[in-house]
Amino acid sequence: MSVRKRLSPEESRAAALEAARALLIEAGPQAVTLKAVAARIGRTHANLLHHFGSAAGLQKELAAHLATTVCDSIGEAVRATRAGIGSPREVVDLTFDAFGREGGGSLASWMLASGNEDALNPIIERIHALVHDIHPEETHSGGELAMHETTLTLVLLALGDALLGEQLAESLSVDRTTSRDRAEEMLVAAFARNGVNV
Repeated sequence: MSVRKRLSPEESRAAALEAARALLIEAGPQAVTLKAVAARIGRTHANLLHHFGSAAGLQKELAAHLATTVCDSIGEAVRATRAGIGSPREVVDLTFDAFGREGGGSLASWMLASGNEDALNPIIERIHALVHDIHPEETHSGGELAMHETTLTLVLLALGDALLGEQLAESLSVDRTTSRDRAEEMLVAAFARNGVNV
């Protein structure tokens, strides 16, 4: 008879979120159910209900978890670029990978389609905090916030690429990296406008 290790509530939540993330990447957002996550970590459905309240609660916390880990990585890449040890392409690739191969795009679209729009709030709030952290001195210039606009465009490009990029590139006979290349050009120009040489 095997004895299951007793996890603290924090450890149990963290294990569930990592399992949910793995299911998202492996099989898509429809695979992220309380039952599947519970089976993956050797816990009960009731245990996950206790931690998340519902499948929608799990998805919302997964979105927040992804937002935090993704934004932390992107923020580190941006700060490295500003310090001269990184590149705008690294920022672009991290952003596109977060929405593509890490499953953020499919999770976001699935939550929107299932009416769980408020689950995207943690992602939006985290991205906003990241932009502010990277460029806190940004001020209104003619009513425009240049870095916020750049972030918006980068995220929308990455999200669109995750959902339709492969099919569109193929149907238009363009290189699959075209969206990333354009995003990199935009980011280089944005940094240059803000006095950062990259």
